[in-house]
Amino acid sequence: MEDWVRSLFGLAGGLALFLYGMTTMSRALQQAAGERLRGFLRRVTRTPLTGALAGLAVTSILQSSSATTVMVIGFVSAGLMGLPQAVAVVFGANVGTTMTAQLVAFRLEDWVFPLLFIGVLVWSLARREPTRQLGLAVFGFGLLFNGIEVMSGAMAPLAVSPVFLRWMAEVRRAPLLGLALGTGMTLVVQSSSATIAVLQRAAQQAGPDGIHSVLGLAGALPILLGDNIGTTITAILAALGQPQDAKRTAAAHCCFNMSGSVVCLLALPWMTKLVEAVSPKGPELEIIARQIANAHTLFNAACTLVWLPLTPVMVKLVCKLVPEQESSGGER
Repeated sequence: MEDWVRSLFGLAGGLALFLYGMTTMSRALQQAAGERLRGFLRRVTRTPLTGALAGLAVTSILQSSSATTVMVIGFVSAGLMGLPQAVAVVFGANVGTTMTAQLVAFRLEDWVFPLLFIGVLVWSLARREPTRQLGLAVFGFGLLFNGIEVMSGAMAPLAVSPVFLRWMAEVRRAPLLGLALGTGMTLVVQSSSATIAVLQRAAQQAGPDGIHSVLGLAGALPILLGDNIGTTITAILAALGQPQDAKRTAAAHCCFNMSGSVVCLLALPWMTKLVEAVSPKGPELEIIARQIANAHTLFNAACTLVWLPLTPVMVKLVCKLVPEQESSGGER
């Protein structure tokens, strides 16, 4: 088997481990504290600010903005939450999901197997179901990072491939290509956290000079923006067949991410400088994963700060985009 085929299989396997670990962790945490989190969301979403903070908190725990968004769409469909409150929670969920990228930027290789062992031990020996689910969540967390390490190992030989280097050079030269690549990857995988983790590991591979990143921060940012656009597909799928306000909640998620991505792509040089200014200094290969994580956080935090005071405007916008359906007996 050729090296590049082995690398692609390793990358796919590592991505599968990452997705399974994240799904396992999110579901276990929902089982352990799901009703409490749902009650928390319903209680504290009376204003846009508290709704955004609630979305941030719940997503930071679940490590999945998709899980929070789907939960909110369910509340809206059941009439338990109004559209303005749901929109604010979605804003906060986008900030909360950046926690995963921040964790991926840490070097946790030495903790992978202890986490897996502790998680299985707690899950096997605990008698109370919430405790067992917490153990399963720890196991999922360890599996997530094990997937990252598998992807890192697969990336190393791939990074010296002339085809891969030419492809990365094209992405660096054409931001729109990077945006399309990030969007397409996340549409397929349906997890921006997973595709951003792949992006962080790909950016850590050395270029031909052996010193600088094969992709660079300026080349990674358009892909990151595309990842944020692609992640809206989960909310859209969850809203299919639901009441109009549920569809409007999904539309608000799309408008939030797409508007921010367009603005940041147009301001790409300034965004690159801002991320470099707020990130640690050092050799590019050592700090670029943290730079990407910081860019992800800055993007979603800035979009939330802009859109949160404009929540009524967003509500009016999505009501126009998704109008009320006329009854079959109404006038045409």
